[in-house]
Amino acid sequence: MSTTGADARAAWDGLVADVTGPGARVPVARVLDVVDGLPAVEPAEMLGSWRGGGLATGHPWDGLLEACGWHGKRFASAEDVDPLVFEDARGLFAVNPALVPLGLLVRHPGLGRSGAARAVARRCLRAARTRRPAARLRRVEHRGVLTATMVYDALPVQDHFRRVDDGTVVGVMDMRGMRDPFVFTLHRE
Repeated sequence: MSTTGADARAAWDGLVADVTGPGARVPVARVLDVVDGLPAVEPAEMLGSWRGGGLATGHPWDGLLEACGWHGKRFASAEDVDPLVFEDARGLFAVNPALVPLGLLVRHPGLGRSGAARAVARRCLRAARTRRPAARLRRVEHRGVLTATMVYDALPVQDHFRRVDDGTVVGVMDMRGMRDPFVFTLHRE
């Protein structure tokens, strides 16, 4: 897909409209086709706090982060990134992703669908909090486009970003061992 400007935004809005409602989802191949038409993002454009949300593609992690209290991401600078910011009754806090069993969730995706596992995760997340950055921003080529990418410090994970508009980006999480990428949105706070 080689859309730009208003066409890319219209394609994205159409895709998002297709995933509203209970049980609705869009195949990841269609999502990536639309993402390929969106413009690149410069690392400096990512600075600030962002509220996150998943995009239902049928990925085993759909809804998992939100169920655990995921709030979004914080980019203080290119060298100081909080990739996982959660929220509970006491407020916002950053979590060290190296302490989250992402590999276990890749090998056993059904585990993330368990209500009991989600409840335990939600209670344990504060124990994994950190005040240290856990990722960096770099320009990385992804799907033929050089764009802002969050590179995790301790995990084989990269989140590649494309601009929907000045206040919205879509992220494509690429993790070693995961068959399909996990897709999410970020909205500037």
